[in-house]
Amino acid sequence: MISIAKPIIGKEEQDAILEVINSGQLVQGSRVREFENRFAQLCGTEHAVATSSGTTALHIALLAHEIGAGDEVITSPFSFIASANCALYVNAHPVFADIEPDYFTIDPAKIEERITPRTKAILPVHLYGQACDMDPILEVARKHNLAIIEDACQAHGAMYKGRPVGSFGTACYSLYATKNITTIEGGMIVTNDAQVAERARLLRSHGSPRTYEHVSLGYNMRTTDLAAAIGLVQLNKLKQWNDARRENAAYLSSKLGKIEGVITPKIREGCEHIFHQYTIRIPDRDAAAQKLREKGVGVGIHYPTPIHQQPLYKQLGYTDSLPNAEKASREVLSLPVHPSLTKSDLDCIIDAVTEI
Repeated sequence: MISIAKPIIGKEEQDAILEVINSGQLVQGSRVREFENRFAQLCGTEHAVATSSGTTALHIALLAHEIGAGDEVITSPFSFIASANCALYVNAHPVFADIEPDYFTIDPAKIEERITPRTKAILPVHLYGQACDMDPILEVARKHNLAIIEDACQAHGAMYKGRPVGSFGTACYSLYATKNITTIEGGMIVTNDAQVAERARLLRSHGSPRTYEHVSLGYNMRTTDLAAAIGLVQLNKLKQWNDARRENAAYLSSKLGKIEGVITPKIREGCEHIFHQYTIRIPDRDAAAQKLREKGVGVGIHYPTPIHQQPLYKQLGYTDSLPNAEKASREVLSLPVHPSLTKSDLDCIIDAVTEI
């Protein structure tokens, strides 16, 4: 089976873990600080705050922006559910704007019509490693005095018009096992706002600026030096791995784009897509997915149900009609694109899709 994802943990990562274990400093120590500094450099931001997961990064980011009960956060309905759930965590209300069908990211033209006096933030999702169209999103945010909180959990190293994704507001990353780089489990918040960074550091560690002093209500959402040690090694490999993903994606598209009925991923002009997922549109998607698995090709469906149609959100009273997200959920199919694929693997994927 050609796997849909393959985390790469090698000897360098293993040696880095052993070094931390032998040091005796395991949690929230010098390696976490070094990892934060290096991650901020990657994103072109002044501050980075490591957390226990991408979800906790989103949760803390909203709290750090003082978003709470009664506030509204405009986001995409086509994403992993954490993008919207983080608003629920802080007793705010997620509001969904439909996506651009070519890029699967939130449609800037749909955002302004969803703004009300209660709107406090826009939370765009850089899905699959594709940057959202940030210029018009920033224009709407400035016009209405709204915070930007980027969900960059799938976009490590992606670029928008020469500028790193994650540098447009406060941004959140996941370092889960299947991401472009991993710490096995972990998250990161990046920002240029010193106050947001300070609040985030307090929130992740029981509101504590120093040992046994607690100045505000916080949480246990810290990360470990073990995770940071892995992350530091992985950062050195990110460009190489992202380049491999782009090369694999280009090869797949050069062949699959010739097949009638298959729509290959589009790349936004002036942007660098880092292909966390290589996602096509295909007729009779569910049957195609089953046939590909039978042929030994691992596939994923990201995502089969848009957030506003999830049972939880139906229980909360959501009745939105968002046709682009709903259509995408019926057609999208992710194929392997990770750096461990060989030319033979890629040809097998192409042959399998061609046959079905």
